[in-house]
Amino acid sequence: MDTVLWIAQILLALIFLLVGGAKLLLPKPTGNIPKPMAYTEDFTQTQLRIIGLLEVLGALGIIVPAATGILPWLTPLAAVGLTLVMVGAALTHVRRKEPIIPNVVLGAIAVFVVVGRAFIEPIV
Repeated sequence: MDTVLWIAQILLALIFLLVGGAKLLLPKPTGNIPKPMAYTEDFTQTQLRIIGLLEVLGALGIIVPAATGILPWLTPLAAVGLTLVMVGAALTHVRRKEPIIPNVVLGAIAVFVVVGRAFIEPIV
C-alpha cells in the first residue's frame, strides 16, 4: 500500500507543480483563449497566481514532509488542501457548464492520499 500511495503522491505533485507553476509564472491568457483555459476569464491575474501558489505548495507538501520525515503529518493536510482546490475548480467548471472529470479524478486521488497517509499507512 505504501508504494501505491507514493505513486499517487508523486502523480499529484507532478500535475500540481505543472499547472500551479503555470498559473503562478505565466501571464493570464487574453484574446483567443484556448478552450481548456476558458475558466481564466472568471479570475483576475492575482487570483490565478494565488490559486497557482496553493497548488504548488500542495504539491510540495504532499511529497517533502513524507520524503524527509520532517513533520510528516503535513502530507495528509496538503492532500486535504489539494482536495479543496479541486472542489473549488469543479464548482467553477459546473457554473460554466464545463466538464469536471479531471477535477473529480484528481480530487479522488487526493482523498485516497488523505485516507492512506492519515489512517492506513502513515509516515512515522
